[in-house]
Amino acid sequence: MTNPVLTGAKLNLKRNALEAQKEKLNDLLSKRNELAETVEAVETEEDLTVIETEINKLEEEITALEEQKELLEEEIGALQAQLEQSNRKSPNKGAKRNMTNQMETRNAINEYVRTKGQTRDGFTSVEGGALIPEELLKPQEAPENVIDLTKLVNTAKVNSGSGKYPVIKKSGSKMNSVAELAANPALAKPTIVEVPYDIETYRGFIPVSQEVIDDADFDVTTLIAEEIADQELNTKNAVIASVLKTATAKSVTGLDGLKAVFNKDLKKVYNAKAVISSSLYNELDTLKDGDGRYLLQTDITVASGKKLFGKEVVVLDDDMIGTSEGDLVAFIGDTKAFATLFDRKRASVKWVDNDVYGQLLAGFIRFDVEKTDADAGFYVTYTPEVAGA
Repeated sequence: MTNPVLTGAKLNLKRNALEAQKEKLNDLLSKRNELAETVEAVETEEDLTVIETEINKLEEEITALEEQKELLEEEIGALQAQLEQSNRKSPNKGAKRNMTNQMETRNAINEYVRTKGQTRDGFTSVEGGALIPEELLKPQEAPENVIDLTKLVNTAKVNSGSGKYPVIKKSGSKMNSVAELAANPALAKPTIVEVPYDIETYRGFIPVSQEVIDDADFDVTTLIAEEIADQELNTKNAVIASVLKTATAKSVTGLDGLKAVFNKDLKKVYNAKAVISSSLYNELDTLKDGDGRYLLQTDITVASGKKLFGKEVVVLDDDMIGTSEGDLVAFIGDTKAFATLFDRKRASVKWVDNDVYGQLLAGFIRFDVEKTDADAGFYVTYTPEVAGA
């Protein structure tokens, strides 16, 4: 008889793979539709050739993904039938199937850590390491004040170490009314930019001592998952912040200068927000407008709880969005249009050699962050207005 636990594990892996395929497929379909909508506005054969090449490339990827999706659906159907048959014979075991799968994976990773890589059964391996499942990485309770910049930028899942990502820049163009049977009017030419990305590998050591490994009652996977989640968030936040700092530099003085960035310098097609240093936040938090109202307004509809000139405010440490303590700086613009996170691989762990300590457990993540629309924001340095000047 087929083991229901193994069948359930296979089924979960196939379902996760299917969800990933659906997500990729939806992204590709959206890109293809966006490119197709720009065809009528093309004015030269060269531009049309570029769009045609991109669409054909997307069509090939879509066809391949649809075939893979159909195959996965067939495999899932077969596994579900096996599982239903097993559950009819052992009805009491089916209710705890998902919990059992997670516990088995957790125990397998614990054993991998304790044996320093000698035992490799019961989990997905990548390049000699252990892939940490997403459900184990998700923290039970996340502190409310933790900033996750990955939620502010665009994210693209990629399957290769390098490549080019097509981006249609926001132009603010509009359609024209056309009389019946009249010739199509000239439309604004779309700007398509291919942004190159090159995946980087980031590694950090996980503080697992020999005492922890030897303690059979300690859940090593929980410690690893918490540490990797923390290191991954800190690493991605730092890299995203460094890209935001590459925006066009602009120096402003006083509230009027700051307001001009929102009102005049940044195009209205962008969904602006302010990612500011804690020192600038402290500077603005005590200021009032001409009507005596505090400049920073409380708004529970945004994640940060604060708005500046009606735009969301995100507060970062001075040395993250700036360079040193006391910097009065900010990125003002559309973070999602400005930067894209190219995500290559989920977190994994692997034993690595060390000259001093022998072997150490290291966590790996692979991603890249690139500027995709330079017009979508400014890196602002603020100077307070001198009273009476």
